[in-house]
Formats: sequence, C-alpha cells, structure tokens
Amino acid sequence: MCLIAWNWQPDRATPLLLLANRDEFYARPALPLHWWGPAPNGAEVLAGKDLQGGGTWLGVSRSGRLAALTNYRTTEPLRADAPSRGELVAAFLHGDQDAPTYLEQLAQHCSDYNPFNLLVFDGHQLMGLESRNARVLRKPAGVGAVSNADFQTPWPKLTQLKNRLQQQEDRAQTDVSSLLPLLHDRSIAPDASLPHTGVSQELERVLSATFIATPHYGTRACSVVAIHQTHGEFFEQSHGPQGLIAENRQAFSISP
Repeated sequence: MCLIAWNWQPDRATPLLLLANRDEFYARPALPLHWWGPAPNGAEVLAGKDLQGGGTWLGVSRSGRLAALTNYRTTEPLRADAPSRGELVAAFLHGDQDAPTYLEQLAQHCSDYNPFNLLVFDGHQLMGLESRNARVLRKPAGVGAVSNADFQTPWPKLTQLKNRLQQQEDRAQTDVSSLLPLLHDRSIAPDASLPHTGVSQELERVLSATFIATPHYGTRACSVVAIHQTHGEFFEQSHGPQGLIAENRQAFSISP
C-alpha cells in the first residue's frame, strides 16, 4: 500500500472513511479482496492477500477493526530475512487488543521489520506507528494521509489527495462513487515539488502520481472503505498492466 487518506470523525454515524492505492510489481502474486477463513479465535477478515510475503496491505474484520500499511521508501537495502510486514495487518485484524496496546508492543520490536507505517482502527481509536523511529501516534479527528514516508510528510500526491478528500467532506460528498475517482489521478507533480528519496529524477516523477501505471509496476488496487456504527462497506478495483481487471463491493454487519 503506497497511499492512504482517511476522514476520521468519531462522533458521526460513519466514523471512518478510508481511501487507498496499493502500488506493486504486477508479477508479485496476490489474491483480490475476499473473506478469509475464520481464524482459530473465530475472527473473520476481509482483505486481499499477498501470496509472496504473506499477510495483506489493507483489511477489515467482521468486528469493525481496520488496518492498513505502507512501506517506507529508502535507498538502504531491504533485509531478505525480515518477517513480512503484511503479517502485522493480519495480526491486528485477527486479534482483540486495542490500538494503543498493539502498537506500543509492536514498537518494542518494529526494527525487526523492513521500514513501514501502520494505521490501525479498533472501533474506537485511530492510531499509527512509524517504524523508522518507533513512534506511536494518536490520530486526531479530521482528514489525514500517509504515503511512503513519515505520516503527513507533504509529498505532492499526499497533499493533493488529502485536500481533495477535505473538499468532498466540505461538500458532503462521501459516497463511493464520489471518492473513487480521487484515486485515479495520473498527473505528475512538477519537478520543483518532487521529494528527494534517493531514486532517479525520472522515477520520482513516475512515483509522484496518485495512480501509477508503467509496464511492470503500478497501482494494483484502488480501495474505498467506510466503517459505520453498525456496518461496513469495502469497495476494491483491481488493476493490471492492461487496465481494470475487476471490481468487488462487499457490505457487512459489524458484530463486536
């Protein structure tokens, strides 16, 4: 998952709206959105599945929990023996710990993993963890976003998506049909606005788009998730090098 934006309004009938694009090599095997088999504790998870590393990049549980992960972009070599970051999402969704407990415990050993950002919602609190500095963050009400740097780092596509989500909030246009197009923007940021993350200028340009499309790497999934007080909605579009592959919309009752 490479770009996530959310609207967290804890006092509303829909406390959490989340938009996300997953960018990945097309050759990396994955399953699209589906209900996983019940865990030993009975937890049911709705998510895609990474068939190479295990776990997932974004998912929800039948009990109304949500977790999403982005990798932290770095020029340092990734450790091949590090455990899968996607398993952190699955572990939270299958568990019953509240958000601060889960993240505080994870922060004690997050250096075991390649760098990541993790956003979790336990039904009451929205919180994040930056593994690079083992920092746990309680997210305030309102619109926020994260990409492949620390939370709220003002990369152009992050700022743009965050601002557009705020505009939708101001217009009270928060249905899936209004939100999904925000994830399809292929515009490239001006060179003067590009971050400097250690990759080439040409690659910085490609990666600056909200929706990335190259012959071998791009946006594989566009997702909109709505967590209401009594039910949830999850809409996912799957994309490949030739364009849209499939759409999947799931609605479910929340059973705490």
